[in-house]
Amino acid sequence: MGTPGDNPSAPRRDLPPSPVLGPVGERVPDVERIAVLRANALGDFIFILPALEALRAAYPAAELVLLGAPWHAKLWRDRPGPVDRVLVVPPAPGIREPAPGEEPAAMADFLAAARTERFDLALQVHGGGANSNPVVAGLGARVTAGLRADDAPPLDRWLRYVYYQHEVIRALEVVALVGAPATTITPALAVTDADRAEAGRVLGAPARPRVALHPGATDNRRRWLPDRFGAVARTLAGDGYEVLVTGTPAEQETVDAVVAAAGVPVSPQVGTLSLGGLAACYQGCALVISNDTGPLHLAAAVGAATVGVYWVGNLINGATPLRARHRPIASWTTHCPVCGVDCTPGIYPHRPGDGECPHRDSFVADVPVIEVVEAARELLAVRPAGR
Repeated sequence: MGTPGDNPSAPRRDLPPSPVLGPVGERVPDVERIAVLRANALGDFIFILPALEALRAAYPAAELVLLGAPWHAKLWRDRPGPVDRVLVVPPAPGIREPAPGEEPAAMADFLAAARTERFDLALQVHGGGANSNPVVAGLGARVTAGLRADDAPPLDRWLRYVYYQHEVIRALEVVALVGAPATTITPALAVTDADRAEAGRVLGAPARPRVALHPGATDNRRRWLPDRFGAVARTLAGDGYEVLVTGTPAEQETVDAVVAAAGVPVSPQVGTLSLGGLAACYQGCALVISNDTGPLHLAAAVGAATVGVYWVGNLINGATPLRARHRPIASWTTHCPVCGVDCTPGIYPHRPGDGECPHRDSFVADVPVIEVVEAARELLAVRPAGR
């Protein structure tokens, strides 16, 4: 825990240990309303669910307000869980990109309106804090807490941002600063009856157990190749499973390539489901196979078994540590497959190489199909569906 002038990495011997993680800071008295800033992508939000649960347990009478994006407000409408309300934060550098068709809004106006909410606590679990800490400080809360990189201003209580740390644990350490010990390290998202009804309308009743493949990802370097996904689809369809291939409208070309590579009937689902409907779809699947992207983490959070294809650095920060129903498959590539530049010095500046590379070719293309198939069959209990 840090305050201006403190060494945030120094151990605090006066703080009690947490039953799950420690140490735990002092709880703030008389808290009626808490703001939590996390306005980025789907997987990023899934990672903070245990931290939100910890806050709910520590401050059960307080209103928990997520400062997020429009999609957060839509997802959290009428959904049970730790979030009471979503306050949509305006697009801003380092905060979030504008949604399609979204009208611009001034951050100063947003903060002025937010100050009338009279937040008691405001927490930043959004990143290093260069852009986000001023937003959290601008809310006017009695106590602020969050992450702080070297280029970020301090909050009242802060934890140094160190890049390689699992995102779930990172967020849990932040909420522990305000006296909210971890109650779980496993993200969980409720699926509603409305979600299931939507999935049923779109997908129909399954004739066979379903497996979903999600071959997209915002960063092309995280994408396993479509022909590899196609080979997996062909194998699992041959084993007797109904294979779905999910994607966003921006991923239509990738989904089409997987369907073509499969060479057998599969069911493409591109933009056919809302996020809640997709959650229900995954919950109803025997297995979800995906790149390291939001839908993979959504699938795990709703209880699906998963096989994830990861670049090793992302595996450190995002892969679940659980193995009863999850298998992360890692690529150990560290040099650009096009120009050979070592791409690690951006994180490790004292190592040789400049780390600057303009290419965005896949860093996980070397993962063999057989590794994914073996992991899938193990989680599917090896026995082909329907036999």
